[in-house]
Amino acid sequence: MDTMTDVNEQVAQDVVVTPRAIAEIKNIIKEQSIPENYFLRIGVQGGGCSGFQYSLAFDEHTSENDMPFEFDSVKVVVDYKSILYMKGVTLDFQDGLNGRGFIFNNPNAVKTCGCGSSFSA
Repeated sequence: MDTMTDVNEQVAQDVVVTPRAIAEIKNIIKEQSIPENYFLRIGVQGGGCSGFQYSLAFDEHTSENDMPFEFDSVKVVVDYKSILYMKGVTLDFQDGLNGRGFIFNNPNAVKTCGCGSSFSA
């Protein structure tokens, strides 16, 4: 194995999807009749007021540089560029008085914007 593959595998082991997030992802898959061969793609893209923002989307196509992993039968993929910013990230889901949605907790973020939708690392 090459060094980049070793780094990617270590990072993927450090990504956490909480039981609440898994339950909501499964709910979305069921409600939207998303085919079984699709997976959740988690990514980091340039944008937002702090430099980077997260992306979540269902996808059916992978590339050889994607890092696949699975949480309680939920298939997840992170692309090789995003994986560098994902070490230690926890994806959670909140449904309360302060709002409803997926929340990323990233220990590598040195700054986040006021609305919480972007970060810098």
